[in-house]
Amino acid sequence: MAILFDSTNRLFTLQTNHSMYQMKADRYGVLLHTWFGMKGSAFDYSYRIAYADRGFSGNPYDAGDDRTYSLDALPQEFPAYGSGDYRSSALKVRYPDGTSACDLRYLKHEIRAGKYSLPGLPALYDDSHNSDTLIITLEDIRRMFYVHLYYGVMEDLDIITRAVCVENHSNEDIYLENIQSVCVDYLYGDFDLHTFYGRHVKERNCQRTPVRHGIQSVGSTRGTSSHQYNPFLILSNHDTTEDNGNCYGFSFLYSGDFIGSAELDQYDQTRLLLGIHPDNFSFCVKPQERFYSPEAAMAYSDHGLGKLSRIFHRAYRNHLCRGKWTTTRRPVLLNDWEGVYFDFDGDKLIQMAKDASELGIELFVMDDGWFGKRDLDVSGLGDWVVNEKKLGCTLKEISDQIHALGLQFGIWFEPEGINEDSDLYREHPEWAMQIPGKLPTRSRQQLLLDFSREDVRDYIFTHICQVLDSARIEYLKWDLNRSLSDLYSAVLPRERQGEVMHRYVLGLYDMLEKLINRYPDMLIEGCSGGGGRFDAGMLYYTPQIWCSDDTDAIERLSIQYGTSFGYPVSTMGSHVSHCPNEQTRRIAPLNTRATVAMSGTFGYELDVNKMSEEEKEIVKTQIQEFKEYYDLIQYGDYYRLTNPDAVEAYHGWEFAAPDGSEALLCIVALQIHPNGPGRWMRLKGLKKDSIYTVDGKEYAGDVLMNGGLLLPTATEEYESFRIHIVENH
Repeated sequence: MAILFDSTNRLFTLQTNHSMYQMKADRYGVLLHTWFGMKGSAFDYSYRIAYADRGFSGNPYDAGDDRTYSLDALPQEFPAYGSGDYRSSALKVRYPDGTSACDLRYLKHEIRAGKYSLPGLPALYDDSHNSDTLIITLEDIRRMFYVHLYYGVMEDLDIITRAVCVENHSNEDIYLENIQSVCVDYLYGDFDLHTFYGRHVKERNCQRTPVRHGIQSVGSTRGTSSHQYNPFLILSNHDTTEDNGNCYGFSFLYSGDFIGSAELDQYDQTRLLLGIHPDNFSFCVKPQERFYSPEAAMAYSDHGLGKLSRIFHRAYRNHLCRGKWTTTRRPVLLNDWEGVYFDFDGDKLIQMAKDASELGIELFVMDDGWFGKRDLDVSGLGDWVVNEKKLGCTLKEISDQIHALGLQFGIWFEPEGINEDSDLYREHPEWAMQIPGKLPTRSRQQLLLDFSREDVRDYIFTHICQVLDSARIEYLKWDLNRSLSDLYSAVLPRERQGEVMHRYVLGLYDMLEKLINRYPDMLIEGCSGGGGRFDAGMLYYTPQIWCSDDTDAIERLSIQYGTSFGYPVSTMGSHVSHCPNEQTRRIAPLNTRATVAMSGTFGYELDVNKMSEEEKEIVKTQIQEFKEYYDLIQYGDYYRLTNPDAVEAYHGWEFAAPDGSEALLCIVALQIHPNGPGRWMRLKGLKKDSIYTVDGKEYAGDVLMNGGLLLPTATEEYESFRIHIVENH
């Protein structure tokens, strides 16, 4: 059993293969956090807590004359606002009388076999039933208010998940004003905080800063997890590297507003919190109702950041992504967007598909511009009716012709958006999210539909299904091209407008779940202007997400590098695009564009009709090579060998088979110099005692990992190399 309970000391110890998490209900019923880190003896780690009489840190009334007992200094599992703890809290509740003080004490617990799930929310799953669930119930006796803390212990994955359920047993409404899914209190503060910041077309840049006194936080109030910050955080020791040192990862399985913070307090203790951002959040829990927070996943590594990433990669590939495409090889696709934008008709698409088929591409995707009045991005959103005049035929006829060429067919949607210049807006302006009496904020000349409303979702779902049912369609790209603003729902009363943002996300999940149930074999790719909603919550519904609208291969090195800290390569939508690149005008070799795109789901986004015969032959080879290496790339262990933003000359990364039998080394030359020095790259994940063949030469595994492999000399800027390393048998 991965969950141990010592009834004498009311001590809970959660164990995975390599980590341990511990808490205890003390003599006053306060749930104290005692340990998160390396797995060891199930000893009571509360001996490490220092009790002292501390000025201006008050004491609970039931502590009597004991001035050494203060919640302002104790490590707590789920600290509530108004309890005498002046640090950041995990919970704030507003009661009908206007007060917010909460006094949570241990009531009971339950241990279950299997991993819990959450109604209407994404959560990791374990079909092998090799996981366990702990539910600890805390109560505020004065208010008949219960907090159920959920812990999922996924022993073999080295993952522990957290979620919270708030239950109102009183006769009055209560309002949640802050609820965090995870809180971890460390008795020391010698940490670095790793966050991932960015902007549209430059997502998930790595930022590592020492945790200093005060509160450091990142988050989003944009209604999505956002391009600007990602809901994935790491705490590490200052000396932690890719391969050595302690680090702790925290991932939020949610696609809306979030906040993650690290607070170093007056006694040099560190508190890590991750959950829904409170700025746009207030949720009414009526009598006898429950509210569930989104799930957060935690992992610990004592062998550096690389091992931590691989823990999340394995868990998310196999226990978050669902359905057919979890294990089925995904097709190499051609998306028409950067090839033609809005300038196409049916004949043009068929000609592109014909050339794509001859190259070995397996899926043709028709992006924006096929519906309603949609020749630019200023009109038509919301009118999900095929523009047969533009196509020159029906959608079924397009699909049938593409399938006759041996290709699958996919289509783009932006279900959440609406243009004012659309039939839907003219008929239902009240369905758009806008505040009465205020001119709305436009973005990309569009507004957003109120997805917190079931009637709006039902309408859009019906019309999308009519399109999907009218032809043979195997792929759907779900896009969102603006942040949320002007938060208001016409169907919620004044006092419940704070629920709009969270209800919007729940509505999004509800609609995606319905799509999955209706079309279980369809591959759905998430997108929000590229990486604006690249989060673990979306991966529960869409097993791949368009990583960034920046398709420049050299820019993508940094974007995909940062993304890899929390997410597997198999989830990163990545394409070979036109050269010079549409965003940067950079010129990079076709082979390099493929090397980078292969470290993702792999596809093309250009007009293949304009490629030379030489380029087409290169593409054929690239596609065949990707298929040969598919399992190694998609399911192998991923190693970051260099940092593309710090390296001088060569950037490298590696895919290694979990059993060490083979590896694929990928190299991009970022700088070339005449008469330059030799460059070596140390490999990882091999068997030290085995012999490997590399380009006809034999090396011992430990030699390749210690001495490194001498790299080929680049002869042109941004030249790349893909080097296969195979164990001798």
